[in-house]
Amino acid sequence: MRETIPVLIVEDDFRIADINRQFVERVEGFTVLAIVKTSEEALTYLRSHSALPKLILLDMYIPDVEGLSLFWTLRQEFNEVDVIMVTAAKEVVTIAETLRGGIFDYIVKPADFSRFEQTLKRYSAQTQMLASRAELDQKEIDRLTGSHWLDAVEKVNVSGGQLPKGIDQITLDKIKEVLQMYSGPGVTALEAGDKVGVSRSTARRYLEYLVSIKEVDAQLKYGDIGRPERKYMPWTK
Repeated sequence: MRETIPVLIVEDDFRIADINRQFVERVEGFTVLAIVKTSEEALTYLRSHSALPKLILLDMYIPDVEGLSLFWTLRQEFNEVDVIMVTAAKEVVTIAETLRGGIFDYIVKPADFSRFEQTLKRYSAQTQMLASRAELDQKEIDRLTGSHWLDAVEKVNVSGGQLPKGIDQITLDKIKEVLQMYSGPGVTALEAGDKVGVSRSTARRYLEYLVSIKEVDAQLKYGDIGRPERKYMPWTK
């Protein structure tokens, strides 16, 4: 059974805090431990609980501190806890500083649920990958660091941005992300569709497209009752 990811929300506006709580609890595998309104409350909570949250959703505009003071305190004292910024701050200098501090993602308020869900699912998949492996290969590391986006941009430039009819780039990227996260055993079209939120036939269309351009390998696997199923995994040759 998959372990639930505990989340601490740091947000001084009770209405936004409650929206964030509802968003988190709508995503399978996440639970909200607490909501705190100030830097003092956040640090008191973390310093007084032996079981720390895995993830903190952090607003920059906290009433009892200036700027990113709380963020850097969290990085220094609780560097094992991951941080996602959920804030109205859009200044480049702020975004750059949080990136240097190792945030997992940066969500600008007001955030919609689909953007929130995308980030949490990506975080869950990354957490599972890191917990289940002793080593990662270069492609898997590129997935974790975001370097695969450069690959995608290069391919679009080379091809002139043309994809076959019925294949869109956003869904294709999501299918690729699922493949990388579960590259060991591979995934079926049904499993990939469930992860991305599309039907099995749609997922199969994307997977077979990737097979056709030799980015993905497909193999027949036999289940307990002997019925074969087609499993897909990143091309390793």
